[in-house]
Amino acid sequence: MSRKIAASEASHYVGFDGGGSKTECLLADAEGRIVARATAGPSNPMRTGYARAWFALSEAGDKVLAAAKIHAEHVRAICAGLGGAGRSGVVRRVTTFLEGSFPNATIRVTTDLEIALEAAFGAGEGMILLAGTGSAAFGRDAAGKTARAGGRGPWVSDEGSAFDIGRSAVRAVTLAEEHRGQATELSQKLFELHQCSGWEALSEQITKNADDVFPRTFPLVAQLADRGDAVSREIMTGAAASLVELAVAVADDLGWRDREFSLAKVGGVHGRSKFLDAAIDADLKRRLPRARTVPVEISPAEAAVRLAMRLVSAKGNAA
Repeated sequence: MSRKIAASEASHYVGFDGGGSKTECLLADAEGRIVARATAGPSNPMRTGYARAWFALSEAGDKVLAAAKIHAEHVRAICAGLGGAGRSGVVRRVTTFLEGSFPNATIRVTTDLEIALEAAFGAGEGMILLAGTGSAAFGRDAAGKTARAGGRGPWVSDEGSAFDIGRSAVRAVTLAEEHRGQATELSQKLFELHQCSGWEALSEQITKNADDVFPRTFPLVAQLADRGDAVSREIMTGAAASLVELAVAVADDLGWRDREFSLAKVGGVHGRSKFLDAAIDADLKRRLPRARTVPVEISPAEAAVRLAMRLVSAKGNAA
């Protein structure tokens, strides 16, 4: 029988970055060196449900522990940045789950926006424009005031996201087939992409899990937009305008419209289409001419590890 590990012996840190498409988990040692990485399925409870979120978090956590040959009791602190964690009920339920899984760890559950902002700017001032499965803009000024726009789920928000772009593509193919919209190369590729024989099969997939259909359609739209397909370009132009509108709303809330500030683009939608990237940059230059785009040096999961380590430091200072 293995010896029970005391809380005082726990020396590792875990960071989770969980969204609507995947979960990334990093494990760091006592000095903050990343010693293991793993990915699993989506863990935004508002999109996948709690059961799938628990499974993804457990799978990713188990993988990094196994890779480092340690046990859950060795983990001293965890920060989980998850989509959907802007709701207090989500924070409470995920915290309870992680406390049961990692008995010696101090736990913090926060939003994927916060760990992305930490990745881009640390504790400093700046704005992120997040575009992945969902979308949002989130900023913080030097005094610590924050502002957010978007990120409230695919049915009422998330404009310009991979989900939104994919849904627009499916609608465009529908209109083209019914002679109510412009012909598009999307019509030739959509059913092949999803291995469907026609609308009935595709509709069943959408009904079963829209997150398995619409975000996976985004790379096809990106490819065809770069090849010159007019409908794909129209979809991307609209997505760019929607994303920049999110940034404008946050800039207005923080009083940044007439001053310089740093903006970082985060998420899998960025960097997949030259046409979309150029459209976003052009709209930003027009709507927010004093915004300065900066690169993100570390991943949100690495930022989550940093926040986990900060938990312990703050706890020690408060003691």
